[in-house]
Amino acid sequence: MEQHTTNLPRRTLGGQGLQAGAIGLGTMGMTIGYGAPDEQSSIATIRRAYELGVTLFDTAELYGLGIGINEQLLGRAVKGFRDDILLATKFGYDFSDPSKISIALDSRPANIRKVTDDSLRHLGTDHIDVLYQHRVDPNVPIEDVAGTVAELIAAGKVRYFGLSEAGPDTIRRAHAVHPVSVLQTEYSVFERSVEADVLPVVRELGIGFVPYSPLGRGFLTDAVKPAAEYPADDMRGQDDRWQPGNYEKNLAAVRELTALAEGKGITVTQLALAWLLAQGEDIVPIPGTRSPRRLEQNVAAAQIILTPQDLSRIQEILPHGAAGSRYPDIMMPTWH
Repeated sequence: MEQHTTNLPRRTLGGQGLQAGAIGLGTMGMTIGYGAPDEQSSIATIRRAYELGVTLFDTAELYGLGIGINEQLLGRAVKGFRDDILLATKFGYDFSDPSKISIALDSRPANIRKVTDDSLRHLGTDHIDVLYQHRVDPNVPIEDVAGTVAELIAAGKVRYFGLSEAGPDTIRRAHAVHPVSVLQTEYSVFERSVEADVLPVVRELGIGFVPYSPLGRGFLTDAVKPAAEYPADDMRGQDDRWQPGNYEKNLAAVRELTALAEGKGITVTQLALAWLLAQGEDIVPIPGTRSPRRLEQNVAAAQIILTPQDLSRIQEILPHGAAGSRYPDIMMPTWH
């Protein structure tokens, strides 16, 4: 497969040499969280992303429910161009009790090594470009985590160290053991909590930032509907932002954003991504989709320039983000 000529700008993430196209692709929704999987469409989307110049592809052990489904899908899709892209995956969960998947953590060094070897096999590759700790494990010192990943980097199995949903103290402590190249945390016009103390720390330390759920898990699109209308296997049916009361407030905000976007001849999705890109050159969002058409719209957002007036209007519409919490209390990350 030949990569097409693209105008997708490249951005630098961290101080260790990691560079990526300004828009990446998150693959979680291809296997979990957003209804029944569609492998054919997902693979077509991944390959179209490569043609458009996307280089950062994001997966995780969790997205394959501990048995590699998501990583295997991604590995099959990129087999013809693996050396031209960056594969990012994550460790840190305990899958021994199916009833506690997504809340039970395990970042013990032995598990990190096991998951890394499993991920290499599932992805069909000899190295992982970015290895993230998926969530901070309060039972394992972050120094042990960073030291273990440093060993994997020295062994050639991993290229760059990443953290996900880590707070300022954890970031500093990890970075002191081995340089952290990138932090991945939820960030969008809907979710702004990182602006207070996380973004200042990663910028002080020279760490890149990868926002996940940059489209508010789909609320910042033209396909939103009330929680009750989603199937049981779609996480949006339980998301607090979709619940009565919050849903109406958030829908009203999206309608105002849509009006602003239409005035510029773009979609509300493109407006949301352009807003994120405008927050700094060290940011590479990873919107997820399994639709080649939506992917093309997402990538095109990298060419959109928002004026100071546009940014002020967005701030007026959503000064503090969306109504409703982003996770149930039991799933909220531990901020250290």
